[in-house]
Amino acid sequence: MADLDPSLRQRIDDLVRSDRVVLFMKGSRAQPRCGFSAAVVALLDGYIPSYATFDVLADLALREGIKAYSEWPTIPQLYVAGEFVGGADIAKEMHASGELARLLGVEGPAPSTAAPSVTITPAAAAALNEARKGEEASHRFLRVTVNARFQHGLSFGPGLAGDVGTVSAGIDIRLDAASAGRAQGLVIDYVAGPPAGFRIDNPQAPPTVKPVSVKELAARLEMAHASGHVQLLLDVRTPTEFATAHIPGARLVDDAVRAMLEQLPRDTPLTFVCHHGGRSQAAADHWLQRGFTHVNNVVGGTDAWSVEVDPTVPRY
Repeated sequence: MADLDPSLRQRIDDLVRSDRVVLFMKGSRAQPRCGFSAAVVALLDGYIPSYATFDVLADLALREGIKAYSEWPTIPQLYVAGEFVGGADIAKEMHASGELARLLGVEGPAPSTAAPSVTITPAAAAALNEARKGEEASHRFLRVTVNARFQHGLSFGPGLAGDVGTVSAGIDIRLDAASAGRAQGLVIDYVAGPPAGFRIDNPQAPPTVKPVSVKELAARLEMAHASGHVQLLLDVRTPTEFATAHIPGARLVDDAVRAMLEQLPRDTPLTFVCHHGGRSQAAADHWLQRGFTHVNNVVGGTDAWSVEVDPTVPRY
């Protein structure tokens, strides 16, 4: 190991051992700032839900120090169980051979005998064909990634060893084996907007909390009233706030309501509301984790209701 300032070496030792899997990269997991870092993030996301990352662009001492520490001249750098694994090219080779899955301690994706059914709508096909103009000739495939958190990625690139291929709307699609296992029934659409962008619907994705505007909520409450159905609108604010202002039909969540919720079938629709939407989002996340599959959060909360739907409900 090259000479390093002892304090910097100790700091890097601590970072390397801060998690079983550690990636020194450019940018963050959510926003990589170079293609090589993004490639390793995509590989790791396909196998494990969490790992540590450190942005060398935010710390010049770390950027140069990690290169001396590993005696490896480039970024990103992957460590597993305190041991240096390599950079982007090595990680890709290990992924293709199945060695990366074994090193990470997860079951590698089984080779697919059939490609998943992926549908590209005409609108998406037109947008994709326009987007790939000017791409390198070798980047002729639409690469679709679906990571372990069911976050989706679209990019143009070459085919890679172990890829699974399919075609939709005349566009050649390639997926790595892990993504292919999560992509059955995937639909790629394009919405003109505003805001414009691709919309991906994946029936394999686990349930998530759905945002609901106050106008959507008003329509749902009206339909429920007309049909005689009960719309469970659950207010997670304090009793004092609830007494000050609340949406008609909402129920204040107290111990009795929480006990009632535990007894409900897990496909019962639940809608949570608070003052502005933050506390209700946390509550919705909690009940989603408790197994409920149709959970909504009111965006903007009672304050938005007062502004956009019913000004007789006091603001505070």
